[in-house]
Amino acid sequence: MPRTFYLLLIVQFISTIADNAFLIVAIARVIELSSADWVTPVLKIGFTVFYVLLAPFVGPLADAIPKGRVMILANAFKVGAVMLLLYGVDPVLSLLFGGLGAAVYAPAKYGLMTELLPPKDLVRANGFFESTTVCAVIFGTVLGGVLISPIMPHIDLPADYSHFDSTPTQLVAAMLCLVGLNVLALVFNFGVTDSGKRYPAHSFHPVEVILRFFKENAVLWRDPLGGISMSVTTLLWGVGATLQLIVLRWANETLGLSLAQGAYLQGVTAFGAIAGAVLASRYVSLHQAINVLPLGIVMGMLFPVMLAVQSVLMAVLLLILLGTLAGFFIVPMNALLQHRGCSLLTAGRSIAVQGFNENAGMLVMLAVYAVATAVQLSLHTLIWSFAVMVIGTMAALVLSREKLLKAPGANPY
Repeated sequence: MPRTFYLLLIVQFISTIADNAFLIVAIARVIELSSADWVTPVLKIGFTVFYVLLAPFVGPLADAIPKGRVMILANAFKVGAVMLLLYGVDPVLSLLFGGLGAAVYAPAKYGLMTELLPPKDLVRANGFFESTTVCAVIFGTVLGGVLISPIMPHIDLPADYSHFDSTPTQLVAAMLCLVGLNVLALVFNFGVTDSGKRYPAHSFHPVEVILRFFKENAVLWRDPLGGISMSVTTLLWGVGATLQLIVLRWANETLGLSLAQGAYLQGVTAFGAIAGAVLASRYVSLHQAINVLPLGIVMGMLFPVMLAVQSVLMAVLLLILLGTLAGFFIVPMNALLQHRGCSLLTAGRSIAVQGFNENAGMLVMLAVYAVATAVQLSLHTLIWSFAVMVIGTMAALVLSREKLLKAPGANPY
């Protein structure tokens, strides 16, 4: 693996830690403000919405400018987002600004990885990347729990700096830590070198960009393997984002854990995901990626088991198992989708199309969860609904697998 790939891993690690800790701190701030329960899923929606709205533009941007520079710009936005929260801006607006940076960042980092490596190394590289990301999710989620816990020192900002006068906060130290993490990621970004890959210039006229984007979107969906891998990753991203919030609610309602403790519990899922990612990168090659589809059905069947769990130990074991299956499942699917996308489009544009679909799925799922929370739908009904959806969708994809494998263009090489 080239040196830039490992530097990319470091930047991804730090940035993902900061993103996940930011969400926990923002949720704690929402609680401080005594906001309605439905505001919590709206936080995630705010962080995700620019992934969808800017998808037609961020791909061409990542292809037109060296991707390391795009990543510097994106991390600067993330620093600004935490500074807004520190100044006293509403948490939803702060996360919205952070999501703007994340939306710009995604096609650059994944596109750079695709440019740096040959197709035969993509599954292994995705294993590294997924393991790094999941480790960062663990540390970020746990760090978020620590940052909102009583062990953090109380810091008062100058009266003329912030707008906290109406609703005081105990989270200033946490926010300052988040600023430091994002600045550190920004500094490491300066060491990310250019891959040297260049693409033909295209118009940035908004109408032309949007029309071209949706044509590219159709190209990837119509490809036999591109379409099936896109279906899987879109479903799992949507379900995963919503389950992140469901686990916090489950930890509180069923196990009696606080937000900080629930964040720690949420983080243990990542240990299993690391193991699954490592196993996938070792034992699943690119042309075998489609064979892991039945694991999606198994994952869906495990969701309702949460309702029978009454102890923290059993909850930890279940979440580790779910994480292992998810890691083993998503790594080959991501690698397959990236390779098909780069073959049919370009690195930046294919990642933008992937991000658009996956984050649109997240927005839909989070919006449904926000409505379900607003109407006070029971946790039991929510979990069973997600289980039925995952099992049904994955069963349909498994049944169509043989037909897809025989379709023209089904060879990932």
